[in-house]
Amino acid sequence: MYRILIIRKKWLMIAIFLLLLLLGGILYIKSELQPPDTGNRTIILEIPKGSTTYTISHILRDKGLIKNAAVFRWWVYMRGDYGKLQAGMYEMKQGMSVDGILDILTKGEAKDNTVRFTVPEGFTLEQIADLLAKKGLANKETFIRVADSDSFDVPFLKEIPKTAGVKHRLEGYLFPDTYEIYKGTSEHEIIELMLKNFDTRLTPEMRAEIGKRGMTIPQVVTVASLVEREARVPKERPVIAGVIYNRLHSQPPMMLQVDATVQYVLGHKDELSLQDLQIDSPYNTYKHFGLPPGPIASPGLDSLRAAIEPDHNDYLFYVTKKDGSGEHYFAKTYDEQLQNEKRSEQNEQNVSARK
Repeated sequence: MYRILIIRKKWLMIAIFLLLLLLGGILYIKSELQPPDTGNRTIILEIPKGSTTYTISHILRDKGLIKNAAVFRWWVYMRGDYGKLQAGMYEMKQGMSVDGILDILTKGEAKDNTVRFTVPEGFTLEQIADLLAKKGLANKETFIRVADSDSFDVPFLKEIPKTAGVKHRLEGYLFPDTYEIYKGTSEHEIIELMLKNFDTRLTPEMRAEIGKRGMTIPQVVTVASLVEREARVPKERPVIAGVIYNRLHSQPPMMLQVDATVQYVLGHKDELSLQDLQIDSPYNTYKHFGLPPGPIASPGLDSLRAAIEPDHNDYLFYVTKKDGSGEHYFAKTYDEQLQNEKRSEQNEQNVSARK
């Protein structure tokens, strides 16, 4: 009889332990299914076509809409929604319940109030902010502040050092392209979208070539931004890149003397005076040797390629032809440059005479 009581007591303890374990599990799952944030901020997210429940769970977790990706997947299975979550662009609110999120994803309630905008090659960060403000897609001051101060989940940004004198730390890395976003997308999300586009466009092959040249991504993007602002004809991009590298590596050292760097400081003034060229700025390549502290604009893919694989030439100078073609005269010596400047001035006079 005593032995039976001991066995019953043992099983009772096991039952109590299992019950406590079950209750603990239920409480844990209930806790993990609660929203991670009770705020009311609108969050735009994209579920790419072909996304698995696993992928979707991590997108939602990374966006701060759910706490636990694994518990979310379990709940999807328990609801019978496995395989029913639909791709698309969605607008959700912080603090939504898991069931509320699943109702939207299973019904495919993707938003269709999208808007497109195009960032031209050679635009500065401030020009991009102004463009978005005019389209009603961002506040200009907020966009600039967020770009200068926020953290972004983009790996290549770790390679950009904090350089003294840099006007905007993300200048040059907001890739010029056509984008489609939802109305209400935050400034932070727009910037991160553009940064990730840059990260994708700079392929592993391009990065490997940058390494072979003994350069860094910021150095190449800075050269590319100079090329973008100086070149008007696509075929001249690699040639101008070659001139820039020739001047950087010349002996004795030569200043780059790139007008676009002064225009960056002045706000892209069309005609520069001799006084303008004396402006006190680390970006002024008429007063400082080497590259400016950072990029001066967002270079397009062709300018990036030109900076990575420049034309191998002996040119040290160039001047615009001023004949309406957008092309340049290139020279190996200063005497040749002086002759080209005279030709340029004559072309300008001829064009004026024909008007």
